[in-house]
Amino acid sequence: MSTIAELRFPVPDTTLETAFEHAPDATFELESSVSKTRPCLWVAGVDRDRTASAFEADPTVEAYELVVETQSRLLFDVRFADGSGIDQLCDPLLVDGGSLLEAWASDGWWQVRVRFPDRDALCNAYDRLVDRDVNADLRRVTDVSETADPDTRLTPQQREALEAALEYGYFEIPRRISMEELAAELGISHQALSERFRRAYETLVDEELQPAGERSTAE
Repeated sequence: MSTIAELRFPVPDTTLETAFEHAPDATFELESSVSKTRPCLWVAGVDRDRTASAFEADPTVEAYELVVETQSRLLFDVRFADGSGIDQLCDPLLVDGGSLLEAWASDGWWQVRVRFPDRDALCNAYDRLVDRDVNADLRRVTDVSETADPDTRLTPQQREALEAALEYGYFEIPRRISMEELAAELGISHQALSERFRRAYETLVDEELQPAGERSTAE
């Protein structure tokens, strides 16, 4: 039975400390589809010039290149100095076969979701973090049956956000709670909650429309 763990770490204990000092309102999110050697980072909450200044000031960033620019986010290809950056954040977690599911940083904290082969692998990873003087905060642990078929592609965090939104009346008219208040209830930033909603909506719409698209193609 595999184990999914959610952890968070102070930025000064991990990576991009100087970048956050220059852009404290930024949210950095690891692009999941890239290789570990050349990570891409989505950046939200700050503009292109401020992001570039933050990367320029951070001694762990050797090079960066803007790859994609949308109305709300920027995608940068980033090269870190050896032994720093995303490797410094993830290596202790992945030694025993862990798989990184999500990683993002905001409000001075890196937060990650990692799938471990079992709880022993999680405990070993946690011990490695402690040995490196990383103040790891283990937020949630979920055991996952290997034979269970997921009935949705929503991540646990996305599902949690939607369930909380329903519970607190975020979707009601008029709303009984603002996004800022709901984010506070969940213990995350407004930007992080907005991003969870965006991804959850995208997943739900894709699941709803995919069959129709397939039928159209078949016809």
